[in-house]
Amino acid sequence: MNKIIDLRSDTVTKPSAEMRKAMYEAEVGDDVFKEDPTVNELEKFAAELIGKEAALFVSSGVMGNQLCLNVLTNPGDEIICEKNAHIFNYESGSPSALSGIQIYPVEGNLGVFTPEQAEAAIRPVSAYYMPRTKVIEVENTHNRASGAVHPIENIIALKNVAKKYNLFFHLDGARIWNASAATGISVAEYASHFDTISCCLSKGLGAPVGSIIAGSKEFIDKAFCVRKAWGGGMRQVGILAAAGLFALKNNRDRLKEDHEKAQILAQSISANPNLKVNLEAVQTNIIIFEPLKMTVEEAQTKCKEKGLLLSAGTATALRAVTHLDVSFEEIEKAKEIMNRVFS
Repeated sequence: MNKIIDLRSDTVTKPSAEMRKAMYEAEVGDDVFKEDPTVNELEKFAAELIGKEAALFVSSGVMGNQLCLNVLTNPGDEIICEKNAHIFNYESGSPSALSGIQIYPVEGNLGVFTPEQAEAAIRPVSAYYMPRTKVIEVENTHNRASGAVHPIENIIALKNVAKKYNLFFHLDGARIWNASAATGISVAEYASHFDTISCCLSKGLGAPVGSIIAGSKEFIDKAFCVRKAWGGGMRQVGILAAAGLFALKNNRDRLKEDHEKAQILAQSISANPNLKVNLEAVQTNIIIFEPLKMTVEEAQTKCKEKGLLLSAGTATALRAVTHLDVSFEEIEKAKEIMNRVFS
């Protein structure tokens, strides 16, 4: 039986034999008491890698973002972000449900909004009847913008706006490792411009679960308390932290391969007259493209019948995400399947 080629997401990866061995051999303790040595090692290593005073291991990217936003805000505050941002579209209304805060989305281009747009969205301090602007948020790479990288120059310009108005600056860096691999800019350099950062271990890096948030020690101490309140205090979780530690130490450099696979597939999609893709947006490992002669649901079904799994990028677009569990040979097979389905 032919192997199913799963391009729905880079979250579908399975732990490698080496990662499983690290998990099996992990030394563990009670992390709620801060006594799990593997978690402590992961958090120390991640903080140094990201260039922050401290880090905290959390169960998911959504928890990571929401912990950051909760600690940085008070109920009634407002967050400025791009309208296709993950925190606005894919986190189940958590800002309002968990923290009593609201989102001010601004129109961007490939996930990027300008400092002028950010400044225009800031509420006047004297307007007591308006929400209080508290955080500017950036997503890098941008999931819904086909994995586009947010330019470092614009990040710096947005940081200056945040500083001018005494706002916090948060990075949803779920795939910041991909941004770093694509640009050569270190994660620490990206993170240096933000007060807080959340970054995933379970996407391109291949760990089965978990994210890291990082910031000042004072911030992480507060986030540790909120994590417990939200049911995120885990006990002998070093078994999972070991996978994240292995991922950070071994799987960052190979992300460039995923970007190469995405380019190969995107070029084939672009050459198909029945498909539409913006090649400018395909900068890392995500391809969002439109089928021109069938619905997204029909396209998914037909591809699945031939052994290829794709997700819905939007109501009218498909999404393919390359990752470590799909080989270059399987990308060639995916090209063949797409050309048959969309002929």
